[in-house]
Amino acid sequence: MATYVVLAQFTDQGMRNIKNSAQRAGQAAEMARSFGCEMKQIYWTMGQYDIVTVVEAPDEQSFMSFGFALGSAGNVKTQTLRAFSKDELSACLGKLP
Repeated sequence: MATYVVLAQFTDQGMRNIKNSAQRAGQAAEMARSFGCEMKQIYWTMGQYDIVTVVEAPDEQSFMSFGFALGSAGNVKTQTLRAFSKDELSACLGKLP
């Protein structure tokens, strides 16, 4: 499974419905599962981003489909970082000449 760090900012709609944020997080986790993904962690943060999540996905297509579904709800805008474990990084470094 590939790991992704998702940085999210509330949209105007998301801020208007802020009281439902924890409930929406649960719904997002269920939605992720419907695409074969798993939200491993979710944090509400202060600063440039309002939410940081860690998501595992079996492939890029599954993750991208989940991202489209999440974004189409209109509550958050996201930026995604592909994250690599120590073992994955070691495998990448092992390919260097």
